[in-house]
Amino acid sequence: MTIESDIKKFQAEFNQTLAELFQQIPADRSPILHQAMLYSLTNGGKRVRPYLMSLVAQALGISTQTIIPAAIALECIHSYSLVHDDLPAMDDDDLRRGKPTCHIEFDEATAILAGDALQTLAYETIANAGVNDSIKVNWIKELSRHAGYYGMCSGQALDLAAENSQISLAELEKIHHLKTGALLRAAVSLACLAKPDLPAEHMKQFDEFAQQLGLAFQIQDDILDVTASTEALGKPQGSDEKLNKSTYPGLLGLEQAIEKAEQVYQSALEQIRDLPYNTQSLFNFARFIVQRQH
Repeated sequence: MTIESDIKKFQAEFNQTLAELFQQIPADRSPILHQAMLYSLTNGGKRVRPYLMSLVAQALGISTQTIIPAAIALECIHSYSLVHDDLPAMDDDDLRRGKPTCHIEFDEATAILAGDALQTLAYETIANAGVNDSIKVNWIKELSRHAGYYGMCSGQALDLAAENSQISLAELEKIHHLKTGALLRAAVSLACLAKPDLPAEHMKQFDEFAQQLGLAFQIQDDILDVTASTEALGKPQGSDEKLNKSTYPGLLGLEQAIEKAEQVYQSALEQIRDLPYNTQSLFNFARFIVQRQH
């Protein structure tokens, strides 16, 4: 099975899990909010983070079913961040995954509330998970850290502050490590935390792999914003340039940005190459990240 077909299989199964989750959430409390949450969570996401989490779990001998609640929680956080990121006060995007963004399909107030509700649903899902309490607490601590001030939110704030200004490569890398890399690190660490006897040194190597993979992912996003079509991206092509954001192609040129993505990809692989687990699927996924076309 190719990596693409395996991802599609996982996407279909995970989307079914999300549909079943929302069948258990009564819509009569606020039908419009329920619709907006479901719309934002199920409108064609690639499920990169849950899939990555499942690959790490498999490498560690943990069943996918064990980490599914954490995977759902992470995808809720990711989806909420996109809903808010698309708002006029932030990136002001009309398209997400080839469909109208939440505030366009509904309205701004509903989009804000949908993001808020998806965020709290994430932690409720972990609280209800069928794992022991120590794993739940560690999941909540880890997800909170990567999603909040110490991770994604600070990355978004720095990204907004950097609009219409020229920043250094080091500053851009910091933004990417936080804004995009934090949730990819969370995907890996949440899987690792489901194996309490995992040696600390191994967890550190997995985390370093995730950091480099997150950077490679964002560099490829920057490249695709220049080279791919709106149809392929599912969002407006050239949106970074429209917002006067610094990007790797902008700072390095397109060819050097492509070389940088390859270098970071190779660095990611080096972090886990000597681990005593079957990490071939993670190698394949990392290659997919830097070769994807949308």
